[in-house]
Amino acid sequence: MSTFEASPPIFSLVVTVLNEAENIAPVCREIAECLDKLPPCEVIFVNDGSTDQTLNTLIKAKHSVLPHLRILSHDRRLGKSAALRTGIEAAHGQWIATMDGDGQDNPLEFSSMLAIALKTPENPSLVVGIRLKRHDRLSRKIATKLANGFRQFLLKDKCPDTGAPMKVFRRSDFLRLPQFEGLHRFLPALMQKYRIKLVCYPVKHRSRLYGSSKYTNFNRAIVGIGDLMGVMWFLSRTHLPRDIKEQ
Repeated sequence: MSTFEASPPIFSLVVTVLNEAENIAPVCREIAECLDKLPPCEVIFVNDGSTDQTLNTLIKAKHSVLPHLRILSHDRRLGKSAALRTGIEAAHGQWIATMDGDGQDNPLEFSSMLAIALKTPENPSLVVGIRLKRHDRLSRKIATKLANGFRQFLLKDKCPDTGAPMKVFRRSDFLRLPQFEGLHRFLPALMQKYRIKLVCYPVKHRSRLYGSSKYTNFNRAIVGIGDLMGVMWFLSRTHLPRDIKEQ
């Protein structure tokens, strides 16, 4: 049995949601069905101030399919990065796995991603699930491709899909990073600055189950430019020693 009650979790699965009421039940069922194929884990959903029935549907899922589900709610919409921070700060696992709650990510992928992350614990990694074939609208595919190319060119992070929702990393490594909205799109560049090894792992991407994305291409582009400039400044001002010796 792979639950927090049975044994301490090796990792915490953090799912952030905003107005995803229609997708909650099928996503929770899929997570429940694959728990016995994963290392001991806990499941945390962070409700980022949803105004639909997302919270009520999560509570129903906790009673029906995920009895140990932890539900955390913001009193208002704060953004995906803030929701991730809320979930990760509350997590009990040493390792964190993240995914979206719209049905486009397959939680079974974490079996391989976690194996990679746990292979060399003394040399921690950030494992990013690279979406090789995107099942999104054409306009979003183009916008994402342009944004990823622009980020790679300026940040040299060697990650073709920095905004990929499926990621695995150490909780302590994430909590070392400065908090700002948009942080989740820059984890490869920021963690590599702290000498965390990047591993890109190909995953299958699926069509959204119901509804549409809560973020427009225009909104993401305008905000992303400011975030990118801020990250470039932060990286230029972060200086780490190659070695520390105690005399």
